[in-house]
Amino acid sequence: MSSINSYKARQFNLSGLKGISDQTLEVHFKLYEGYVKETNNLTDKITSFIQDGNVDQEEMPAYSELTRRLGFEYNGMVLHEYYFDNLQSGGGLGDPEKNSQFIKAAESTFGSYDIWKTDFVGIGKMRGVGWAICNQNPANGRLSNHWITLHETGNVAGFNPILVMDVWEHAFLLDYKPAERPKYIEAFFSNINWTEIEKRLKGSIGSKSAQA
Repeated sequence: MSSINSYKARQFNLSGLKGISDQTLEVHFKLYEGYVKETNNLTDKITSFIQDGNVDQEEMPAYSELTRRLGFEYNGMVLHEYYFDNLQSGGGLGDPEKNSQFIKAAESTFGSYDIWKTDFVGIGKMRGVGWAICNQNPANGRLSNHWITLHETGNVAGFNPILVMDVWEHAFLLDYKPAERPKYIEAFFSNINWTEIEKRLKGSIGSKSAQA
């Protein structure tokens, strides 16, 4: 935990998405950069608390608050990287190819891709702000969809994020009214980079976190 190994915001070339404007992306990238900055700031502050190998009792309240905040900022950084990585400029196929590994995984777990999609989209339409995430259990390959409140509440320990959709209002409010979240979800699906999703299913999860 040192500024020597601080994170740097990654750059994403996503101009020309279908139904998600470049203006929205510009705002979104700035927000992501803020999470990277705060992750580094909090890490530095926590490092100063522990550099002598001890956290004094009077330091504990401040130390605890910083540590809890780090979970929010850190997950905000990482989830946005997953989100941007599973989109592609110019739009995608909408749905994966019929012989894809994702289709096979969805059929194995849910019975069909359509049922998986119904569940994932349904989670995305839920009231509140957060994330809809399709995870894979590395122990058996099964897929499961989850609602992640804020950034850090609801993540399943040990599971691998395969498809990540941001459903905070900043992800769509410049393009759609608050009640039009389903239109944003439709736009999201029209831009999914299914090649990236296939790579995640093959075990390359986590290889693209923010680089030092």
